[in-house]
Amino acid sequence: MATFLDEQGVQFPLVDGVRASSPAGRAILAEAVGAADPALAARIAKTRSWRTDYIEHYVAATALGVRGPAETLRTAAAGLEAVHRLLRYRHNGLEHALADIVWTETPTAKAVTILGDNQPAAALSVPYRGTHLCGAALRDQLRRWHDRGVVESGFVTAIERAIADPTLLRVPGRQVALLGAAAEMGPLEPLCEWGADILAIDVPIPAVADRIAETARRGAGSVTVPQLDGAFAASAVARFAGAIEATATGLDIATRAPEVAAWLLAQAAPDKDLVLGMYGYSDGARHVALTAAADAIAVRLLEQRPGTALAYLSTPTDAYLVPGSVVAEAHRRWDERGRALGAMHGGLRLGSAGNLCRRGYSEQHTAADGARWGVADMLLPMQGPNYALAKRIQRWRGLTAAAAGNPVSLNVAPASWTRSVTRNRVFDYAYSGAGRFGIEVFPAQTARYLMAAKLAVDLADADRLPSEHPEALLYADANHGGFWRQPFDPKSVLPLAALLGAAGLRRDQTRARLNL
Repeated sequence: MATFLDEQGVQFPLVDGVRASSPAGRAILAEAVGAADPALAARIAKTRSWRTDYIEHYVAATALGVRGPAETLRTAAAGLEAVHRLLRYRHNGLEHALADIVWTETPTAKAVTILGDNQPAAALSVPYRGTHLCGAALRDQLRRWHDRGVVESGFVTAIERAIADPTLLRVPGRQVALLGAAAEMGPLEPLCEWGADILAIDVPIPAVADRIAETARRGAGSVTVPQLDGAFAASAVARFAGAIEATATGLDIATRAPEVAAWLLAQAAPDKDLVLGMYGYSDGARHVALTAAADAIAVRLLEQRPGTALAYLSTPTDAYLVPGSVVAEAHRRWDERGRALGAMHGGLRLGSAGNLCRRGYSEQHTAADGARWGVADMLLPMQGPNYALAKRIQRWRGLTAAAAGNPVSLNVAPASWTRSVTRNRVFDYAYSGAGRFGIEVFPAQTARYLMAAKLAVDLADADRLPSEHPEALLYADANHGGFWRQPFDPKSVLPLAALLGAAGLRRDQTRARLNL
């Protein structure tokens, strides 16, 4: 059972004297679906092994979207209400519900602005496999990705718009606040290159602050960061680095949410619309704490600065509602495998008692209007229920904010070769072999620039009419890397991908040692 203990900041509630994440995570999801499906809520509440059984419940909660926009939004609103009521916030020895957080008006951190040394990029240029794609070459690659089922058509349209009008990349008229600014998949580097106005917040670790400053100087925009002096700096840096510093650049959103909100409001340009992007990540229960704190900050900014835009990156390893056209494409690919491959896959399926090479979307859902839907389930046990909850909180906020008329960029990003992936042997092997099953794992820098360009276009289209379904924010423009449209249940080929990937890596290592 995961626990999260800290002197201050976002906490899980005490259960039998322990701050445990599993009871809270289970209760939050049960309350989210309670009004839409009381029976599902009861099953969730009775789940004993949350660490292993949470996946089926998140998939079932996702499938409730088939019932229509009202149920989707009701689930999201109920989930957020449960998060803010059940999670706790502790400060100076006092503890209360996150919903009752005491906001401060005056920040203790000052602002330091770093200006870029270069001119804004004149065109969208995306690094990819040792080269840079722009113009016609980038359009051609987008079409190839689309034809292979790697990206949805809405994603292609958005990036083509950025190619045609690169002035959108500067995010004119907006100031972009990044929580977790140094995150590997965050948009800091491309936005700096394009000349954006950025407020950057990350943990007060000198190496992180240096990375942000270096990125800012290489860019063409301005990056403003919070800086603490004196005792505030000493406590902030000591918590992370075990050292005492005279100044500290950065703020920890999980433990200093009121300070972060006050600083952002103080630095927000009066002549620009504010954007709040959440890109912070941490392992385990702390990821929930970071996300809940960021959500509280988002609520505060929406209250104090109406019209604030929100931005999130959704993970490919989650469960998503997808329209019948996506399901039909996956089934077409299954039918067109050929007799030999079909026989081989059937043998593997039989020999594994049905665990390998299953057809994707074996269960489909029919809405009241007759529309067919599927659930693309790529939730992985190795990531755990805290990761699932953190990403679901971001989804819930994005959906509810968009329904309320706020600009929202909520995009599914592809699997990418990030540092966290390469440190995890299972992911490293599985991603290495994923190409055998129609999945493209993107270089991190490629994904970073593509998703930042998508963010810029989303913000330029902030006044677009809402779609027929709230979940279209996710499925219409997704860059899922091929997970949704390949013919297999992704988790039924993950072991095979890992085996093939491991064999390929060993072969490459052997060839390198032999200088072949």
